Amino acid sequence: MGGMRKTIHRRGDVILQEKPFACVLDPRYRDTRCDRCFKETKVMKCSNCLYVRYCGRSCQKEAWSDHKEECEKLKALPPGLVVPSAALMIARIVRRLLKGGDTHKGYYTSKQYRKFCDLMPHEENIRADSKRMEHFGTLYVVLQRLLDEASRPTKAELLRIYGKMCINTFNILDAEMSTIGTGMYIGASIIDHSCRPNVVVSFDGETLRMRLLEDYPEQELDFGKLFISYIDLIDTTEVRREQLAERYYFHCACERCRDEQEQKRMNAAACPNTTCHEPLDFSDSEQLNQCPACGTAVTHSDREAFAEISSFTRDHLAQMKSVASTDLDVSRLCLDKQANVLHRYNVHHIKTLDNAMESALSLEKWPEATGYGLRLLDGFRQYYSPYHPLLGLTYLKVGKLQLYQCQFTEALKQLQQAAKILRVTHGEQDDLYKRVLVPLLCDAAQGDLGHLAIADEG
Repeated sequence: MGGMRKTIHRRGDVILQEKPFACVLDPRYRDTRCDRCFKETKVMKCSNCLYVRYCGRSCQKEAWSDHKEECEKLKALPPGLVVPSAALMIARIVRRLLKGGDTHKGYYTSKQYRKFCDLMPHEENIRADSKRMEHFGTLYVVLQRLLDEASRPTKAELLRIYGKMCINTFNILDAEMSTIGTGMYIGASIIDHSCRPNVVVSFDGETLRMRLLEDYPEQELDFGKLFISYIDLIDTTEVRREQLAERYYFHCACERCRDEQEQKRMNAAACPNTTCHEPLDFSDSEQLNQCPACGTAVTHSDREAFAEISSFTRDHLAQMKSVASTDLDVSRLCLDKQANVLHRYNVHHIKTLDNAMESALSLEKWPEATGYGLRLLDGFRQYYSPYHPLLGLTYLKVGKLQLYQCQFTEALKQLQQAAKILRVTHGEQDDLYKRVLVPLLCDAAQGDLGHLAIADEG
């Protein structure tokens, strides 16, 4: 048969790459990252404004046409003042528009593109949102000092720009998926959200890349069938929907949000019979008198304990998030209370394990961190896609910990899993893959061979 064979886009293929229309570095990284390329390195202050920092002459020269006017405004601000990222971002968007940025085409296929004017301002939603209106009011005061009065858009126009920024910007992430800045990518903003995404976003400095998480069988990519996740996926349907409605003004009705079984599992109690692994749904608590799998009786005190410990865990997770605390004792206490009460796939239990692992890592308690990490992997595998970057990074962390403790065979298994995922999500040329993971794989393989040789001699 002489028909043309269709091109199949493979998992891991880069389907979109884009430089930002405007971007801003998170103030926490001003001393360690370049304001132009976002790379982590030794940085030097701009000699005029003493505010932004660059990794070298090349980045400073590239940035100058954009930074020139901003430089004088920053220089005039009181010393030591940290400009809110959102204000700096809006000012940079305005300057880009004044220099013809309204004609900029953000391509998302070889022929299709968007312009800044195509982005929705969500003005009605923003005006009805008291938190965002208060935030905008604060930013407007700063913008009056960052932009010349003669060229400054009206307050109403700035509000529309603010709306476009709120809805259409991306968190710029480092290789370990930590937020290091914010960027507006006109082409990439076409892609919608799903709680079961088939595309992942990664960054090389400030350059955005989108990669497929699944094979795509059609020759032409249809961006109406491609989705990324805007939020943390280890959250209940209720919380995810609340976050999406609050931040992006839409109600999510994706396949995952309609999955009632997963919804029950995310909030599940453990069976009172410790040898049974059935997730129990206490949402309609009075109706459940026994475990449907093993028949063990469910008592009123079981339901009370579950409600109390769920509330206790939620309070402590919120507290740890708000103060950026990594208190290992608090995590241990939560995990002790959760034992045999919260199911191992209850998302609040998984989030507690995540905090516990990070706390143990920061205190260099390697065996304890490894134990939490292995349990965390079990939870992540349940809710993340097989090629989610956070799953890959957790395999990498656990493998590294096991390697450090000379558990070579176990380390090699975890690192091979990490490699399988990060090849797709980051690519083999990414520094995390090339300079971090590959040497660890070599060390683990060498250690495993040495270990086997000693065992054979024995």
